[in-house]
Amino acid sequence: MDAAGCQVVDECAQYAGQHQSGFITTQGGNLLCSKIIHLLSNIDVKSQVSKVLNECEQRMYKSVAFPAIGTGQAGQNPAKVADEMLDAIVEFASKKSVQHLQTIKIVIFQTNMLKDFYESMKKREDLDSSTANQPDSWFSALKSFLWGKKQSTEKKRPMILEKKVNLVTFQICGENQKNVDAAESWIKNLILKEQSETTIKNELIESFDERQIAALADLQRRKHVTIQLDNKLSPPEITISGISRDVWFVLVEIQTMIQKLKDTQEEQSKAQLLSNLVEWRYLGSNDTFVAFDKWTNMQLEDAKLAKKPYLNVEINKKNYKVDLNTLQARDNQGKTITIQRVSKGEGEL
Repeated sequence: MDAAGCQVVDECAQYAGQHQSGFITTQGGNLLCSKIIHLLSNIDVKSQVSKVLNECEQRMYKSVAFPAIGTGQAGQNPAKVADEMLDAIVEFASKKSVQHLQTIKIVIFQTNMLKDFYESMKKREDLDSSTANQPDSWFSALKSFLWGKKQSTEKKRPMILEKKVNLVTFQICGENQKNVDAAESWIKNLILKEQSETTIKNELIESFDERQIAALADLQRRKHVTIQLDNKLSPPEITISGISRDVWFVLVEIQTMIQKLKDTQEEQSKAQLLSNLVEWRYLGSNDTFVAFDKWTNMQLEDAKLAKKPYLNVEINKKNYKVDLNTLQARDNQGKTITIQRVSKGEGEL
């Protein structure tokens, strides 16, 4: 309220007795927003978030930012608050009638609460993976609200996997046509008995790049199976056909590839969230502090939270050992660099 300024304080006093649905709306004051929705104290966080989201949609607002409601003076459990806030957002994002509100932000100032919201998001992602065959999953809708819809800057390259088939020719000789036909039928049945086909459907297949495509081509060549990719479907599909034992081997390999890709994306999301809260820096050559990349930033913060004394990092392509107590980084030649940890303030968020 102090940051918003006197104008907002006066408006709150003016509308204090006129609140409807548990909130009042004022101008943004000195804050970088057009409106502020002030909520009355209530332990039902989900209901409060739902009311604000519906109000924003009705007023045709394009974006809204929430704090971690109730975790301050109200003293509510951060994990419970995270679940209730995300439950409300999920329900709102699932509505087909939503047309105006495009971006929903949750601003978390307390670093220790980041884990609660991250775990709540992860629970929903794991649950959504079990219904990945649905073309429009609610978790995809939730991600589009929280992180915005990704706008591709270039046309998506089609995933092309060269199909190689090694033909085998059988020449059957027999005393009569009946014996030849019987032998042909026996061979066909034997081949069909050993053949198998399975399909993998997963949204992450769309993220396959040249490395994954090359790995699929190698599996196809080594195991003599046919792998077909279709990234025009939603979700994209990979179909594997061949001898049963080889099909199942390739299936496990592709599932491992998808899991690694999922783990990488989860780490990237966590690093992005953390970079909005904390920034680790090192003193550069011109006596100004330079921010670490997001991955190193996350490693340093994780090490600090785990109370580790040291962490090895790379600065300007050289290896340094960071003392997390003294905030000094030392290389193999004894050169030291000062490290700095900065919590991003409200204005920066």
